[in-house]
Amino acid sequence: MITIRKRLADTGFGALALIVFAFSAFPVYWMVSTSFLPNNRIRGEDLAFFPTPDVFTLDNYRSAMFGETRAPFPPAVLNSISVTFLTLVIALVVGFVASLALTRFQFKGRRTFIVLILVVQMIPGEAMIVSMFRIIDGWQLLNTIIGLTLVYTAGVLPFTIWTLRGFVNGVPKELEEAAMIDGCSRAGAFWRVTFPLLAPGLVATGVFAFIQAWNEFVTALVIMQRPEAMTLPLWLRTFVQATQATNWGAVMAASVLIAIPAVIFFLIVQGRMTGGLVSGAVKG
Repeated sequence: MITIRKRLADTGFGALALIVFAFSAFPVYWMVSTSFLPNNRIRGEDLAFFPTPDVFTLDNYRSAMFGETRAPFPPAVLNSISVTFLTLVIALVVGFVASLALTRFQFKGRRTFIVLILVVQMIPGEAMIVSMFRIIDGWQLLNTIIGLTLVYTAGVLPFTIWTLRGFVNGVPKELEEAAMIDGCSRAGAFWRVTFPLLAPGLVATGVFAFIQAWNEFVTALVIMQRPEAMTLPLWLRTFVQATQATNWGAVMAASVLIAIPAVIFFLIVQGRMTGGLVSGAVKG
């Protein structure tokens, strides 16, 4: 009887998981398949669920990358890669050092700082856009990679510090003390002992920083106002025009192009990210 109930439960959970997967995967499949269809088939009543050989086309990708009526594609790619890379590196380095300070050292105001990290995460990013704009404008960093990087880094640092703090708590102090007894400085012990053990946590938090910087739209819309300063989300916006019919095939092709780097990055770090999330859940 127990075996039958277990099988029924497993079947039910499997069916539920399949339904959730279908709802999650169908929009992605629709985006990819539509990117290979001509616009007359996309807008027509005979829309196909997959591109057959007689309607398969790459014109949407050519229009997205080389269309003359929109902002150029290569500068947008370069801007997004630059901002994302700088945000990722700065957030991980500063977050690692800050998490070490909060975990390994006792100083006045430590608990207050930890509470402030939680409070900052509760504030919607849109509520701080005006103040961020005034600061960046005052520093004359509008329409610059550095200006947008500073804003993105400030946005992801609270989560990065809080998450890495849980991983640092899981590393015994005795390992660092043993390294210092063997002749390492405190900084050397952090770098040679603690840092390698935090690799899964760094990957897990790095994925969050990557996604935030790569996909962010609202802040970039405020900070990067010139066409040559656009990131990829802003570049995608140029496909929707009020005076002309929207080229939905090109929109889907552009969306696929934007998603490809994120998918590649996720596949590269997937193993370490899973281990990092599990370890963080146990240690934090």
